[in-house]
Amino acid sequence: MTAIGHDMKIAVSDRGVQLSKMRVPWTRGATSGVLLLILGAWAAVVPFIGPYLNFAYTPAVNTAWHWTSARGWLEVAPGAAAFAGGLLLLTSTNRAVTIAGSWLGIAGGAWLIVGPSLADVLNMNIGTPDPTLSTNRQALAELAYFYAVGALILFFAATALGRLSVQSIRDAATAEQRAARAETIASGTTGLDAPAAEDGLGTPDATRTDESLFRPEPPREQSNPPPQTTDE
Repeated sequence: MTAIGHDMKIAVSDRGVQLSKMRVPWTRGATSGVLLLILGAWAAVVPFIGPYLNFAYTPAVNTAWHWTSARGWLEVAPGAAAFAGGLLLLTSTNRAVTIAGSWLGIAGGAWLIVGPSLADVLNMNIGTPDPTLSTNRQALAELAYFYAVGALILFFAATALGRLSVQSIRDAATAEQRAARAETIASGTTGLDAPAAEDGLGTPDATRTDESLFRPEPPREQSNPPPQTTDE
């Protein structure tokens, strides 16, 4: 193999390892993905089903599926972001995609925590827990709608991000094995079409796979021996 071919082989191998390291096991973010799906769906839907559970926010504490812009921006949007992040974590094996899903979950959880404090600044009426509820149930409603669910989403998304951002020794070893396997397959495929190399003595290289090396030689023609004469 020439120096140029050797350098090209090393470059292809290194690129294969780098690309292979971008793959992560499906189980790496599956648990966090499932939890983000559940929590994100809850955060986005609970303001509309709260009256069914006798656990609602004003306005319309007795009317389910009541839409307001504040609920859309401060509850549905962060819940949808967390849900989308969980879906990416659950379905993708690409490191960049799963990290993006983790950041979506982090953004959704953080907005659920910070959003209610910015409602007045944004000229949005987020409402209050049903005033007919007890003090304990009102506090529980605030936690279930915003702060507790937002903290859980933030925790699981940040955990997934930490696990996906670090390349473990096992990931590196798996990537090298995958790249070596792909390189072996590629070299085996291209080796059949490569021209035969010769050494300094003009003899075929030992690695030559030309069919002529394995072609049997034709049988040599044998000359007929002269007829023998016998003395009478």
